Amino acid sequence: MARGRSLHIGLNRVDPARYNGWNGKLIACENDARDMDELAGKAGIEDRVTLLTAQATVDNVTAELRKAARILAPGDFLFFTYSGHGGQVPDLNGPEDEPDRLDETMCLFDREYIDDELYKEFESFAEGVRILCLLDCCHSGSGIRVREILTPEAMEEQFQTTDPHQVETTSRLMPLDKQAELYERDKEFFDGIQRELNAKDNRELGATALLISACQDNQLAADGLRNGLFTATLLEVWNGGEFTGGYKAFHREILKRMPPTQSPNLFITGRANNRFIRQTPFTV
Repeated sequence: MARGRSLHIGLNRVDPARYNGWNGKLIACENDARDMDELAGKAGIEDRVTLLTAQATVDNVTAELRKAARILAPGDFLFFTYSGHGGQVPDLNGPEDEPDRLDETMCLFDREYIDDELYKEFESFAEGVRILCLLDCCHSGSGIRVREILTPEAMEEQFQTTDPHQVETTSRLMPLDKQAELYERDKEFFDGIQRELNAKDNRELGATALLISACQDNQLAADGLRNGLFTATLLEVWNGGEFTGGYKAFHREILKRMPPTQSPNLFITGRANNRFIRQTPFTV
């Protein structure tokens, strides 16, 4: 019988001492993590970990992923969720890795966590493990400005304001000037991480990883009073387990209910596993 394990991360703020005075205040990310943990429990996953705000450090997240990699065997299931700010740093791997030459990051409590670091942890999972990632954050590129991607009408619909600065503070994107400032401060550190990861043997991903992210690269993910817009819509579609269909149908239904200014993305990487893709979401 397959075994399930889940890790749910939600940050309503980050450590301003590590982010040059920026606290990244959000409202609903901890609720997102709690609600995803509850969903996982109802789906039959007994081994569950939730890391909220100050608990969500790079060391803690890495330790939980490595513990899961040791435990899970072929056919087992990892359910991983993140709600918080997203950012980007320049990608040293070239256009083959990231066509926009930018690596996405998750803003953990003590520093940004590069997507290459997450992928490297996924390489440690046994062949045949199924990994589901739900990311409620955004990674708009450094050339994107709120005024360029949202009309005043769209701002009003999605964020209940027409002030671009207010939109930036209520979306889950690290402010662009802060992204640039932190990268300049920590350039040697982030470049060193990428060089170290590149120097290691790049194994083919034996697991199958299915990612549903909150929006496209040129869009913003909205926070909310109870949940982020993506998480709230996902829970509405899931409807306490009443949803029928596989992951692609699940993604399509979420997409259908979201505003055109926020279009969730589905991406699959690793070993081909059509059976996983066709399963009812969250099946252990």
